[in-house]
Amino acid sequence: MDALITTARTILAVLTGRLRTAWQARGTEAGASTLELVILILGLIAVATLLVATLTAAVKSRTDQIR
Repeated sequence: MDALITTARTILAVLTGRLRTAWQARGTEAGASTLELVILILGLIAVATLLVATLTAAVKSRTDQIR
């Protein structure tokens, strides 16, 4: 269980760092390119998927303990 949370937090930190670096590198450019938006959306979907999997595993583990 703890490994899933650690993995999710690590991936979130990496994506946040990449986003921060990309944002700073853009400088004065206005707007985001389509590729940047697609990468951002895919990253958010990946993080959401990991969080759902983590929560599902936690709930299932707790439910099994109660039984």
